Amino acid sequence: KAAISGVVREGALAAALTSLMILLFLGSWRSTVIIATSIPLAVLAAVAALAAGGETLNIMTLGGLALAVGILVDDATVTIENINWHLEQGKPVKTSILDGAQQIVTPAFVSLLCICIVFVPMFALNGVAGYLFVPMAKAVVFAMIASFVLSRTLVPTMAMYLLKPHVHVGANEEQAEEELHMAAGRGPLARLQRGFTHHFEKLREDYRNILAMALAHRKVFVIGFLGAIAASFVLVPFLGSNFFPAVDSGQIAIHVRPPVGTRIESASAMFGDIESLIRRTIPPRELSSIVDNIGLPTSSINMIYNNSGTIGYQDGDIYVSLKPGHRPVADYVRDLRQKLPAAFASATFSFLPADIVSQILNFGSPAPLDVQITGPNVTADQAYALALLRRLRTIRGVADARLQQSFSAPELRVDVDRSRIAELGLTELNVTNSVVTSLAGSSQTAPTFWLDPQSGVSYPIVAQMPEYNVNSMADVANIPVTGATATGAPTPLQVLGGLGPITRDDTSAVVTHYNVRPSLDLYATPQDRDLGGVAADVRKLIAATASDVPRGATVSLRGQVVTMDSAFTNLYFGILAALVLIYLLIVVNFQSWLDPFVIITALPSALAGIVWMLFATDTTLSVPALTGAIMCMGVATANSILVVSFARERLKATGDAVVAAMEAGITRFRPVLMTALAMIIGMAPMALGLGEGGEQNAPLGRAVIGGLIFATCATLIFVPVVFSMVHGRKSAQPAPTSQPQSTEGEAYA
Repeated sequence: KAAISGVVREGALAAALTSLMILLFLGSWRSTVIIATSIPLAVLAAVAALAAGGETLNIMTLGGLALAVGILVDDATVTIENINWHLEQGKPVKTSILDGAQQIVTPAFVSLLCICIVFVPMFALNGVAGYLFVPMAKAVVFAMIASFVLSRTLVPTMAMYLLKPHVHVGANEEQAEEELHMAAGRGPLARLQRGFTHHFEKLREDYRNILAMALAHRKVFVIGFLGAIAASFVLVPFLGSNFFPAVDSGQIAIHVRPPVGTRIESASAMFGDIESLIRRTIPPRELSSIVDNIGLPTSSINMIYNNSGTIGYQDGDIYVSLKPGHRPVADYVRDLRQKLPAAFASATFSFLPADIVSQILNFGSPAPLDVQITGPNVTADQAYALALLRRLRTIRGVADARLQQSFSAPELRVDVDRSRIAELGLTELNVTNSVVTSLAGSSQTAPTFWLDPQSGVSYPIVAQMPEYNVNSMADVANIPVTGATATGAPTPLQVLGGLGPITRDDTSAVVTHYNVRPSLDLYATPQDRDLGGVAADVRKLIAATASDVPRGATVSLRGQVVTMDSAFTNLYFGILAALVLIYLLIVVNFQSWLDPFVIITALPSALAGIVWMLFATDTTLSVPALTGAIMCMGVATANSILVVSFARERLKATGDAVVAAMEAGITRFRPVLMTALAMIIGMAPMALGLGEGGEQNAPLGRAVIGGLIFATCATLIFVPVVFSMVHGRKSAQPAPTSQPQSTEGEAYA
């Protein structure tokens, strides 16, 4: 509930911040109301589509809707901004709405397809990644389609009733500007908007100078820019990789294994002492509750679904819940990992994933790393496993390294003398049934039930010797053994100690098989290091000890890391497929091979921005981050389409590629910046990772923000330069020194 509430708050905050940004840019509360109205309607339409498709409202679908908030404003913002541009040309409201809507419908539709098509490869994801992110992709696509429909229907209709004609900017620009200021009012908001507009115009002038300099030195700029982008990818090995980011769920799960064979009463006393140490470590103001679960479940079905690694009645789990406002859970886990083994040296401690996502990603395993050793010779495999375990614990970042199988479970071995029991008329079955009945009850040897005639409920009737009568070796030796002859007559009563020696021995506490072969598992968890880095060192260790592997045995690394590698491969393919699909889509729309190439030249910058943002925020590569990278491809392409489409128009009008590139950059500077900022501001609450479970989608928001920052810079500077180079050498005409007055309206952002 806390995680879902956090996602809802992120979405609401993103919508509010985006609306404030639009108000600041447009300076009109009427336009802001129109744009803000489309956000909840698009979200509601997406929710209805998700419900029709059988999806539920959960962290992933709500995360997709929160992710889409920043994009949802694009369609409405571009429509309103374009209508305002026509109004500024002195056109009536109705004419401005019709001209503005008609002008952007084609590029808007193409940009919608570019954003939606990047999610197509995500539907090919399998396993956990597919179950988690396909619903998120559906949420984004449905919201985008609804936003496009609203921008074609509701937004123009509301504009017809709310917008008013603008003051026409004629020859006397200073007088017109003064009239505009007076018309805008003298309130604090009006003054703030005028101040913002003044600084924004200065920023646009600085941008014009930078673009002119880049166009004047195109080859040097392109080589330097591409070199900087290529150098950025040197940081990728330093990012590290995790399947999913660690989530601070406010809970700690600890599995405790006292010495195998410890009675449950003694284990319970030890758990009480462990609880006391935990309470001394975590302040009472932050500690909500501690729950112990000791021993084996009564039902074998419950044991099947146990994912904590319990192997016997001495094992137990401790669940610690913290109050809101607590210190990071990772800090307490780090402290307890040091204190608990020091205080209870005879016990083995392991910290389990407490959040539901990590439990799912482990596929029922108690740890994300599982070094599995399978072979026919269990004794040799055990010796190798223990030697490997000692070296495994020396790897940086490895915590809770342990051997799951235990070979020290105490047992009493009864070596029955077959000749003696044959003389007494007994068999091994008689001895076994007598011992089982005395120690474990008659439920296995002679199941008996009593049916209540009134309620119809049957109750098992079990006969068992009281435990206090078999609490020593002498008592075990005195267990009575009976049987029956061939005629059915009972044999003389014997005692177990008289049928053979009873000795103490050790045995396996749990027997594990993988593909029929006996197997051993070395579990480990990463701490203060990424899963990919730890797994790489573990693979090196396995390769280094390959000569020590017993004959016939195989050693493999399993667990969450295998699923992570598979998901990463699919997502890398998804990014490549997104680039290809975007390019082919634009080729069909532009009927050209060169201009789509110019458009996608901004995408490597987006990838470089993602790398820099993850590196700067100390965020590892993960499935959410790669998902953000795929999404960033579509949004960055939409802005690039804006610049190139207008540059094509100006190229036809002027015949000069440099002039067309300059005019496209300056004219599209404002809509590109508005849509990019809307997306960045909309992603900011998610990128901060606030609230419980917020860390899960934080890499996604950070990847989108970093990619958009770099992609926007590339769209406004690098793309015009490449356009001018592709469409011809620099004209002899000088670059324009003032902002061009285009006869065309603002196109789609």
